Amino acid sequence: MPLTPITPVEATTATGYLSAAESSVAPSSASPTGASDFAQVLGSAVDGTQQLQGTANELAIAAVTGDLKNVHEATLAATRAQTTLELVATVRNKAVDAFNEIMRMQA
Repeated sequence: MPLTPITPVEATTATGYLSAAESSVAPSSASPTGASDFAQVLGSAVDGTQQLQGTANELAIAAVTGDLKNVHEATLAATRAQTTLELVATVRNKAVDAFNEIMRMQA
């Protein structure tokens, strides 16, 4: 049984992902103005994570049913979704820790 070679991933795919991830996590302005900006950034990060999870799920289903020619696309999408979810969860945990620390301070 001959093995078929794995096709390389195009640079545009990786670059497109990085810019999408940066735009979903990075604030839109250089100077933050308050809690509403943080909430907006965190909300857009969650939306981006949901989109990545949906893409990963669709590609996984396509890979299982045999409709996907390059299985590594599903693996990359799942890894991107997992990494983004971990990032959003870490930022959320740090924000909760900071809030709890501020609440423990004496006025």
